[in-house]
Amino acid sequence: MASLALATAADVAYWTGRPVGTIWRWASEGRIKVYGKGRNARYDLMEIDPAKRDKETQKVITPTPPPKIKKREASAHAA
Repeated sequence: MASLALATAADVAYWTGRPVGTIWRWASEGRIKVYGKGRNARYDLMEIDPAKRDKETQKVITPTPPPKIKKREASAHAA
């Protein structure tokens, strides 16, 4: 089983060089998986590429491109 590296939306925003709102949108669009809800929501850094950053200043050179939208699993209640 693959290991998880769960992080907050703020941590993932830094990791990707994107705003927190983008992380929330990616999760709602099914681009990244969310673990938990509300303030307890976490995201797996292992499934998201990091932004390219300057080695000295750590400023973002290229933010992470949006992940592809994943197919959602069919709901047990779907007709």
